[in-house]
Amino acid sequence: MAKTRIAYFCQSCGFESAKWLGKCPSCQQWNTFVEEVLEKPNTSVPTWKISTSTTQQRANKPVAVADITFTEEHRLLTPDAEFNRVLGGGIVAGSLVLIGGEPGIGKSTLMLQLALNMPGQKVLYISGEESDKQIKMRAERLSNLLPPPPPKGGATELAVTLKAPPLGGGGGLGCYILTETSTQNIFKQIEELQPDLVVVDSIQTLHSAHIESTPGSVSQVRECTAELLRFAKESATPVFLIGHITKDGMIAGPKILEHMVDTVLQFEGDRHHVYRILRTVKNRFGSSSELGIYEMLGEGLREVSNPSEILLSQRDEPLSGITISATLEGMRPMLIETQALVSTSPYGTPQRNANGFDTKRMNMLLAVLEKRCGFKLGAKDVFLNITGGIRVEDPAIDLGLAAAIISSHEDIPIPFKTCFAGEIGLSGEIRAVNRVEQRIAEAQKLGFEQIFISKYNLPQGGKGKQMSIDLSRYSIQIKPVANIEEVFGLLFG
Repeated sequence: MAKTRIAYFCQSCGFESAKWLGKCPSCQQWNTFVEEVLEKPNTSVPTWKISTSTTQQRANKPVAVADITFTEEHRLLTPDAEFNRVLGGGIVAGSLVLIGGEPGIGKSTLMLQLALNMPGQKVLYISGEESDKQIKMRAERLSNLLPPPPPKGGATELAVTLKAPPLGGGGGLGCYILTETSTQNIFKQIEELQPDLVVVDSIQTLHSAHIESTPGSVSQVRECTAELLRFAKESATPVFLIGHITKDGMIAGPKILEHMVDTVLQFEGDRHHVYRILRTVKNRFGSSSELGIYEMLGEGLREVSNPSEILLSQRDEPLSGITISATLEGMRPMLIETQALVSTSPYGTPQRNANGFDTKRMNMLLAVLEKRCGFKLGAKDVFLNITGGIRVEDPAIDLGLAAAIISSHEDIPIPFKTCFAGEIGLSGEIRAVNRVEQRIAEAQKLGFEQIFISKYNLPQGGKGKQMSIDLSRYSIQIKPVANIEEVFGLLFG
């Protein structure tokens, strides 16, 4: 018989305790411990393997680094270029990817659209929240599918066929739907189907027979993820997990869940707007600063290949407090619209509010403008906004934000077709930014006429530093500046 015991888990961080505690010693949160009954699994019963004949036993022995043979990893490319970029170049075999986001943001739509359009791949979509008929209705909306033929292999499996030519080469011909929440039954179906890709929607709905607790609890989420992790690594099958989030925006379940997986993706956006952002939080196989932008339509998610066009609003006349800044998200250059509003404070304490930008850095910029340039902003309300609903941490937008603040303060609009790329120091100097050539090329491609950059990005301004920029190949007018007073002199006279 398997042994059972009672333990207490913190719902915030997953800390385990033998008794109930009012305050978690790990995350310092109050009243987060819940009681769960644990059962130690029998060692003779495999965790996810149905039969040992189809698996290979590996002998784990220490091996010297020089004796390890390494071959270049083969990535599975999807028809979605934005998804490939966020993952670092495609799906790695045996990887475990966790996708989180708010309810109704489009996580299930994104993964079902990926499962329907994988060319030449057999994809198993496991749903614990919806029935197969609900998923079929959503699949028809995404890919214009015909009604399904009568199922032959069982009521829980559903292969869909296309009415039009396959989108991206897949068209749902290799997509199978399984509505199940028990991990033992799931692995049994996986053993029979042998899929190339597995999608689980969602990890909080699964439960394992080895743990006597409700689905979604800390122990169940941890045990189910561990079983899927062992399956992915031993069978080299990539697995995608959809996870719920808490009211604070964190992925629900223990914090160890994010440490167990290889990649953590965050699907962000406002449900009242059409644009969605897929951001990389953690990636063991690529950069963790990549960004993918989608547009939510009635037929599904559409890739946005040129995000600069949607992040820049079309204006008929120049307005004060609006500038364009060149930023980088991973390897992608983007032009974003930075807005500022400076007004007299009707109360004793002025308000400081930033949307999409760090408030502490905004206060630093205001202190530099007041100390080095003489603008009296201490009794003014200052509001900053990054359009498009994205959050930017690139210091290269400092110059654009400072110009927007002074433009709103003086009520003088910035000239059309003007772009900024520079970091502001505490002494008011304009510091050099990385990969300035890509920022200049992006501004030139979108038709801007001039761009302000730091003179220390140029060879003569860097005092012998290895900064070689060929200015002759750019048709845009490049204006190198050394300090913030020089920028305001050129802009406002």
